[in-house]
Amino acid sequence: MSVRLSGLRGLPALDRRRLRGRVQRMLRALEMPDAEISISLVDDSAISELNAAYRKKQGATDVLSFSLLEGEHSERRGALLGDVVVSLETAARQAARGGRSLDQEVMRLLIHGALHLLGHDHQQAGEARRMRAEERRLWRLLWP
Repeated sequence: MSVRLSGLRGLPALDRRRLRGRVQRMLRALEMPDAEISISLVDDSAISELNAAYRKKQGATDVLSFSLLEGEHSERRGALLGDVVVSLETAARQAARGGRSLDQEVMRLLIHGALHLLGHDHQQAGEARRMRAEERRLWRLLWP
């Protein structure tokens, strides 16, 4: 199991060791103990560029997921599920509004992003309910 963290310079501080441990526990809870996940922690400017390039949407968002389980590279992915990109600036604002710590908000977003890597979606009501239920289950395991 591997968790690749990148992009922390000049952004709000996080406990990297704890974050890595929680992501590893999440992968075990998802019954994917040998999986790898790449996590990029970026600012609003960087995520805005990605949002425009890949989703054709303007402005920052909190989290983007790029799954390797499907598409042209799926056969060569190995254990890597894909990339989750989190804007720490957006996460910090959401944490303040929601009464959560930055660590909690980032983990909440990583859960959401990881579920997208695995094919979960929230475009339709039934899918959204299932995804929210799985998010709650994982949250209770990771942040009791």
